[in-house]
Amino acid sequence: MADLIISEKSGPADLAPIALAANQILGLPVTLRSLMVPGVRVEGGEVLDDGYSGPVLEEVMASGKALRTVPKSGVYQGVPVSVAPIRDKGGEVIAAMGVVDVVGTIDIPSVFGAYTEVVKEVSAKR
Repeated sequence: MADLIISEKSGPADLAPIALAANQILGLPVTLRSLMVPGVRVEGGEVLDDGYSGPVLEEVMASGKALRTVPKSGVYQGVPVSVAPIRDKGGEVIAAMGVVDVVGTIDIPSVFGAYTEVVKEVSAKR
């Protein structure tokens, strides 16, 4: 049986299966890198970059805190992303994973405004 182990030195070949699985589940672009080695950028079920690092991945690994933001540079410049650190058993940050943040791309007031009207309409028909 093969083992899948992630460490601060994991490279693209180690990280790709996890990023591909997350991409398939979410249907969103996924990035993943370890602390010491650039990782992968996955979109549409394919590894598009196997030497990937982005400014938000690096910021999250340095701070140890999850972050939702819009990058000012890099491949996803201007696109909302959500990135979280991955920690080892001792709590040390060893990697970071990011996804395009679809919630950040939705105009929440207009969506919920329409939702309220739909609920009123459906309730009135009962």
